[in-house]
Amino acid sequence: MTKDKKRVLFIGAGRMAQAIIEGLSNKPEFAILVSNNGNEERLEFVKNHYGVETTVNWLNNLVNMDIIFLAMPPDAHDTILNELAKQINGQLVLTVAAGIGPAYLESKLPNSTPVASIMPNTAAKLGESITLYAPGQYVNQQHVQWIESLISGIGQFERVTEKQIQELTAVTGSAPAFIYKLAGALEQMALETGITQQQARKLVSQMIAGSAEMLKTNIDTNELINQVATPGGSTAAGLELLDDHQFSTTIQQAINACRQKAAAIK
Repeated sequence: MTKDKKRVLFIGAGRMAQAIIEGLSNKPEFAILVSNNGNEERLEFVKNHYGVETTVNWLNNLVNMDIIFLAMPPDAHDTILNELAKQINGQLVLTVAAGIGPAYLESKLPNSTPVASIMPNTAAKLGESITLYAPGQYVNQQHVQWIESLISGIGQFERVTEKQIQELTAVTGSAPAFIYKLAGALEQMALETGITQQQARKLVSQMIAGSAEMLKTNIDTNELINQVATPGGSTAAGLELLDDHQFSTTIQQAINACRQKAAAIK
C-alpha cells in the first residue's frame, strides 16, 4: 500500500461496506484493505469487482492502518473490539452498526482512541444516502475531515451527537422501508388500472422523487399539502381518511418502535 495515502481497513465486506468502498473509488487519497469473518468467496468478489486489496488476517495488518471501519452486525462487535483493544494504537475506529455508539466503542478500546458512529442508509449503493455521523470525544478536526471524505462518496451527510444519532437513525435509516411500503401499495393500485408493472413503477417512483424535490424547497409541509389538496376536493377526501385513521400518529409510533428495538440490540 502507498504510504502517503490514508490506509483504511474494512472488517466486514457486506452490502454497506461494498457501497462505501465503491464510493471511495474516485478518492485516491485512501488505500483500502478489506477483510471479513472468513468468507473468502466474498473477499475474492470484492477484490475483483472493486480493485482493492483483501486479507484473511486483518490483525497482521492492523499496525499499518490509519482507519478501522467496522462493517458488521452489532453482536459481532465485542469479539472484534476485544482483539482491537490489544493492538490498536490511536487509529480512528468507525462503525456502521445500529446501537453501537461512540461511548460504547470508547469503553471497549484504550483510552483516547478516536471513534465515531456512522449511519448510512441503503441508498448508499446509488450514492444517494443521507448519512449521519457522531464523533466520540477524542475525534479531532483531521479525523472529521477523514470521516466526511469517506462518507461523501455515498451521498450527503450530517454531523450529529450520539444521542441524536440514536434517535434519528429510525428516520433516516428505517423510514425508507415505510416509503417502500407506501410505494408498494400505490403500485398495486396503479396496476389495477391495467397498466404494466414497468409503468406503475415509473409513475410511483417519479411521484415520490418529485415530492422529495418539493421538500428540498424548504416550503412548510402543510403548505405543500395545501398546494395539492383543494378544500372539498378528491385529495382532501383522501387526507381526511388518513387523519381519521391517525396516519401521522401511526408513523410516529412506528419510528418509536424502531428506536426501542435499536436500543435493545447490542
